[in-house]
Amino acid sequence: MAERGSAGLLTVVLEPGPAVAMTLPAEVREKLAELELELSEGDITQKGYEKKRGKLLSPYIPQIQGVDPSLQLEHRIQTSSQAAPVGSKQNKSRAPNARDERFRSDLHTEAVQAALAKYKERKMPMPSKRRSVLVQSSVEACTPPDTSSASEDEGSLRRQGRIASSTPYQAHPNVEHWFNRVIQGSSTSSSASSTSSHPGGRPHAANSAANTVLADLMAHTHLDNHSAPPDVTGLSERSMHAERPQVASVRGHPRGFNHASVMETGDGVPVNSRVSSKIQQLLNTLKRPKRPPLREFFVDDFEELLDVQQPDPNQPKPEGTQMSPLEGDPLGVVTNWPPALLASLQRWGTMYPKSPCLTALDNAGKAVYTLTYGKLWTRSQKLAYTLLNKLSSRNEPLLRPGDRVALVFPNNDPVMFMVAFYGCLLAELVPVPIEVPLTRKDAGSQQIGFLLGSCGVTLALTTDACQKGLPKAQTGEVATFKGWPRLLWFVTDGKHVVKPPKDWHPPIRDASNEIAYIEYKTSKEGSTMGITISHAAMLSHCHALTQACGYTEGETITNVLDFKRDAGLWHAVLASVMNRMHVISIPYSLMKVNPLSWIQKVHTYKARVAVVKSRDMHWSLLAQRDQRDISLISLRMLIVADGANPWSISSCDAFLNVFQSRGLRPEVICPCASSPESMTVAIRRPPEMGIPPPGKAVLSMSGLSHGVIRVDTEEKLSVLTVQDVGQAMPGARVCVVRVEGTPYLCQTDEVGEICVSSGTIGVAYYGLPGMTKNIFETIPVTSSGSPISDRPFTRTSLMGFIGPDNLVFVVGKMDGLMVVSGRRHNADDVVATALAVEPMKFVYRGRIAVFSVSVLHDERIVVVAEQRPDASEEDSFQWMSRVLQAIDSIHQVGVYCLALVPANTLPKAPLGGIHISETKQRFLEGALHPCNVLMCPHTCVTNLPKPRQKQPGTEVGPASMIVGNLVAGKRIAQACGRDVAQLEDNDQARKFLYMQDVLQWRAQATPDHPLFLLLNAKGTVASAASCLQLHKRAERVAVVLMEKGRLNTGDHVALVYPPGIDLIASFYGCLYAGCVPVTVRPPHPQNLATTLPTVKMIVEVSKSVCILTTQAIMKLLKSKEAAAAVDVKTWPLVLDTDDLPRKRPLQIYKPPTPEMLAYLDFSVSTTGILAGVKMSHAATSALCRSIKLQCELYPSRQIAICLDPYCGLGFALWCLCSVYSGHQSILVPPLELETNVSLWLSAVSQYKVRVTFCSYSIMEMCTKGLGAQTEALRLRNVNLSCVRTCMVVAEERPRITLTQSFSKIFKDLGLSPRAVSTTFGCRVNVAICLQPNRLGKLAEQGTAGPDPTTVYVDMRALRHDRVRLVERGSPHSLPLMESGKILPGVKVIIANTETKGPLGDSHLGEVWVSSPHNATGYYTVYGEEALHADHFNTKLSFGDTQTVWARTGYLGFLRRTELTDASGERHDALYVVGSLDETLELRGMRYHPIDIETSVIRSHKSIAECAVFTWTNLLVVVVELEGPEQEALDLVALVTNVVLEEHYLIVGVVVVVDPGVIPINSRGEKQRMHLRDGFLADQLDPIYVAYNM
Repeated sequence: MAERGSAGLLTVVLEPGPAVAMTLPAEVREKLAELELELSEGDITQKGYEKKRGKLLSPYIPQIQGVDPSLQLEHRIQTSSQAAPVGSKQNKSRAPNARDERFRSDLHTEAVQAALAKYKERKMPMPSKRRSVLVQSSVEACTPPDTSSASEDEGSLRRQGRIASSTPYQAHPNVEHWFNRVIQGSSTSSSASSTSSHPGGRPHAANSAANTVLADLMAHTHLDNHSAPPDVTGLSERSMHAERPQVASVRGHPRGFNHASVMETGDGVPVNSRVSSKIQQLLNTLKRPKRPPLREFFVDDFEELLDVQQPDPNQPKPEGTQMSPLEGDPLGVVTNWPPALLASLQRWGTMYPKSPCLTALDNAGKAVYTLTYGKLWTRSQKLAYTLLNKLSSRNEPLLRPGDRVALVFPNNDPVMFMVAFYGCLLAELVPVPIEVPLTRKDAGSQQIGFLLGSCGVTLALTTDACQKGLPKAQTGEVATFKGWPRLLWFVTDGKHVVKPPKDWHPPIRDASNEIAYIEYKTSKEGSTMGITISHAAMLSHCHALTQACGYTEGETITNVLDFKRDAGLWHAVLASVMNRMHVISIPYSLMKVNPLSWIQKVHTYKARVAVVKSRDMHWSLLAQRDQRDISLISLRMLIVADGANPWSISSCDAFLNVFQSRGLRPEVICPCASSPESMTVAIRRPPEMGIPPPGKAVLSMSGLSHGVIRVDTEEKLSVLTVQDVGQAMPGARVCVVRVEGTPYLCQTDEVGEICVSSGTIGVAYYGLPGMTKNIFETIPVTSSGSPISDRPFTRTSLMGFIGPDNLVFVVGKMDGLMVVSGRRHNADDVVATALAVEPMKFVYRGRIAVFSVSVLHDERIVVVAEQRPDASEEDSFQWMSRVLQAIDSIHQVGVYCLALVPANTLPKAPLGGIHISETKQRFLEGALHPCNVLMCPHTCVTNLPKPRQKQPGTEVGPASMIVGNLVAGKRIAQACGRDVAQLEDNDQARKFLYMQDVLQWRAQATPDHPLFLLLNAKGTVASAASCLQLHKRAERVAVVLMEKGRLNTGDHVALVYPPGIDLIASFYGCLYAGCVPVTVRPPHPQNLATTLPTVKMIVEVSKSVCILTTQAIMKLLKSKEAAAAVDVKTWPLVLDTDDLPRKRPLQIYKPPTPEMLAYLDFSVSTTGILAGVKMSHAATSALCRSIKLQCELYPSRQIAICLDPYCGLGFALWCLCSVYSGHQSILVPPLELETNVSLWLSAVSQYKVRVTFCSYSIMEMCTKGLGAQTEALRLRNVNLSCVRTCMVVAEERPRITLTQSFSKIFKDLGLSPRAVSTTFGCRVNVAICLQPNRLGKLAEQGTAGPDPTTVYVDMRALRHDRVRLVERGSPHSLPLMESGKILPGVKVIIANTETKGPLGDSHLGEVWVSSPHNATGYYTVYGEEALHADHFNTKLSFGDTQTVWARTGYLGFLRRTELTDASGERHDALYVVGSLDETLELRGMRYHPIDIETSVIRSHKSIAECAVFTWTNLLVVVVELEGPEQEALDLVALVTNVVLEEHYLIVGVVVVVDPGVIPINSRGEKQRMHLRDGFLADQLDPIYVAYNM
């Protein structure tokens, strides 16, 4: 009796103990059943049901010590094997489903409970969900719940920061809701429109009121602040400078964020308690060691090898002797046995025409029609004649003998089906019965279409009613279903068929090996195969069934099964006609209305045989109240068609227990085993045949998982009770072979696949010779390798063994087999365990799917269930965590993913039940739309490569490095641009060391030469400036600074301007006045809260004594709104330059030396650190000279610039280069593209610009915004063929996919595919590489360098800081594009980050740069010299130890290419891999966030953007969902899968947010650290946060 205490306990063979061996009185049982029914019909609430049920049962429940009484109630009801199945595990919903029959674990849930009791104390962090995604439930009033009780389980949290009282959420389920309320209620939802153009622009900053309330809920923690590098954004409120007041952080936090509301963790990052306590819970959960422990770490030999699971030496192994094949009884010889099935039909149709053949019932259980054998014979003949003679196309008969015909009949019309089936056989056509397609998107319907196509079906037979119900096309014809061939639909009702002429007789031939019919089956993967059954096999199968079941003429049989296939077809359509039996067909729809109908029909018709599934027995138990006057005494055989299912045993026992009193004899229950390929494999014989008694076995689950049969003795928790399925069929040979590899015979105590050799089995898969050979032509061999027989065997896909008395036992199906780490688990067993965890309140009993998916070279178990609409979030989560624990306990296997979906959303199989392969497909495609997900990759994935460890004391010394390089023939990796000295054509460079001198000279020499054109959103010129105009305006600004501002030489001035000519003029005005300008991006008026603190911070950190700006911004800085974000009283002097006095300064300042400071360049790095660098006059002019030489800029040139003018190369191109080289710059402010995306490209086309600069964010805007509009642009005469070079200015690895798609899209507008190139600069040197391409004349003169080259490197090697070049398209390959040609005067070398020694060609290390235009150092409020010296004045530890280098902080490598540059030298290409600050150190390896993000974005179409960061060693993945919120939870599993597969990393937390939440700076780079702070401070307003276990 297959049940299992929680996981499969069977008190079946054990004697019931005295405490338990009491059955409930009959009347109590009946009342319970009535309650069940009321609940399932919805006449009573769950609460009322539990109350009444508790009352009924209270007298019978012995108090069990230490068990929660509510649990006792659940499980202690039925105990002996005869117990009535009551209890809330019964099928309350009666959801139609075919898989329901598997699990009657209702009887014994003790094992699961015992297993769960062990886990009582374990807490798991519950996922957080946005309200709109929640199943609507009432929200508590907004008062904080009492959270005083501290839990003992949080010790680690306390140690971390001496927390006074931590709140365990599980203890107070409503705290969570309350937090959600507070946070949702107060977070500002004005999603910042300007995230893209403001560093640190972050939407949804929760206002500090919420934070303080939260803070009161939590204890404060005080940590000693250890000194750390001056990360001015660390959000730790340290005092910045003795005299200065504290400044708010750049990361956009309001200043009100004081100690009370911020809890800091060890590294000084403040966290809001909710997120961090969940992460802490997650860490606590993960700290518990899981099987199997990792063996010793090893020092990587570079390749990351996935850990191969070593078999456990103690695992059980089979010890029995080799089995010998089992012979069934010989097929008896019957004298008058017909030569063919059709001969029987003819005989009965002519000799006994009035004899009833089939009675059809309606949904009320009334007999609507009885088909007699005479009618069946005449109607089949009519149909056969019509099909052969009356259907034609172009005067050719449509059908010829042997053609395949689809039979599409509903389950409530057996009569029409039977006529059609026999009609086809008489016409020598091959019927292919299939399900009625209800919608165009039925689960699996496409696969059925493939089957029909491959069988060459052109005609479908159906009934009139069914044809009317099919979906129609506009023409009124039946629609063509997806994947189906074009079909002609023929209605078989009387009026459409013709009576054959008197002289026409259908041919009735002896049974041959021709195909009789094709039965379809769906494989585990979801593909549909057609199994061909020959006339001979059909006949001998009927013969064998007749002999095994003792069928006699004229018997009555009730059939509840689907009559189109499987046992329903074999018993109720084929064998019944062979024996002139009367079939009472119970339609599925009637069973749904009245589950007792089949029992009533057995009683009414005194049926001798009933063919049912365990589900039907189970359902009838739920409706016991109507069973008073029923007698089952007539039954001599109750065939349980799914008796091979391990869980059918509990239904059989429970059914017998109730109906024995109504005349049911125990010995008439006959389980059988069958499969579509082998038809019936074994069946228990009816009692009159004098067979040995039935057998039961209590098997150890753990033994079964190793494929070994062990009768369980000690461990009562994880056992499986199975019943036999009787003896092998007459005339068959049965053996059991190994599942994988060569089909060796199993040992007697080994589980394998049952194989059958007989004349009663299927012949082949139609049209699939390869698969047919594997399944239908297996030759089992003995251990010595000799075949056991010359006749082939057919694999049945049933897993089992041969027990005592030659009884066949089945323990599972190959379809449900999941092999995890070498151990076998059966999907049905896992379902049963899940159902033993009191499921009724949370999920629908029969709507659970279990399957495995392959992730990282092993199978991973996925459980999907339908959640009841009334189950609350917490309850469901609790249930999910308990299911995980139960499965872990009982099967010793981890569940990878447990998902709950809304009711009725899983794809259904034809007769209810769940379409497993379709569910799996949806899971893998991210189309399941769960409402709850729990992933446990940490528990399950045990085959990750070993973490990498550095071997102590084996540092490679400098000398051996150099020798090693020489031996290997490698050159030291260094490269340099052209020599500036040779290139200088005149002494202009020496003359103009100072930018202000250059401007004055140009104002005199070429006063009217236009230098700048500024375009507005409409594309018209908003303002322009010639050399003289710019000079005059700069002079006036200088006057304002000296007279109004009374500034001294060397004072710092902040320039807060929108992009424009005012900004450029004010910059030169500062130089004229001897002040040091600092350009600052103005705050965004719609998003002051996040952008203004950054402005304030730069002004304070740069020690600016004056702010120059426009009147509008000046008002904004002092406005009421600004006062809410910063302290407006502490601004320095603010001057506006809108109305300048028409005066000239007395003199223009001349710096005494070129080493003096010219300007400060401030920018926020992607890691959120604000860094200002100092640029001297010498470096400034050297920078301009380098760019001029590299890009060949002359006064006659025009270039277009679409960049922000505030820092880095963008600033240099806006403010410096035009003045130095004299070319005209067309300025396109990036902000204007938000209103007119085509502005930049239109300007390039209009002015026929040859060189243009942009950023990645601009390129992305154009690609996304103009991708579909290239045709419209062409009509507006936009032509990009003029562009020689389009350079993307960036401080990151080149984004190949973006540049390629940009080139591809705009190729139609004439953009040359070679035009787009990349640049590279960083804080220490804003322009290291620029790549102007050789096109046209330039190439002929040989001035510019070669095209940028792309190489493919192995991503796994990169994690180990190595470069390994691979072929394009090889697995784990990553394309890297050269970052540009190194500028004149720049030298680059690759150095080891730790030893600071030089590295060889193609080795990964830090890029160091030496150049006259390096910045001279950081300008920070601390002025920490150590940091400065390290970055700007570093020397190699060996080799050339004299040169002073600056460290860029970027990893990269140099590679000498085959190409040559203008001077004939071989070209050295620099490849930038990524910023060192950004890299994630995980498992001892170095990961670049962009690589993980690229994988994640590829994993689902709705992921718009992604960012990753780490938090306490957990990888956190944030994805932006561009799609409906119901897709949010689909992403959790896909993200986890792809990161595991491609990066061998386990994702700790998946956060799904709205588009635009991931902050991006002006260069289009993700601000991952801002994001991290926002996440920890709970300010992202996520749609869903999943904590992976």
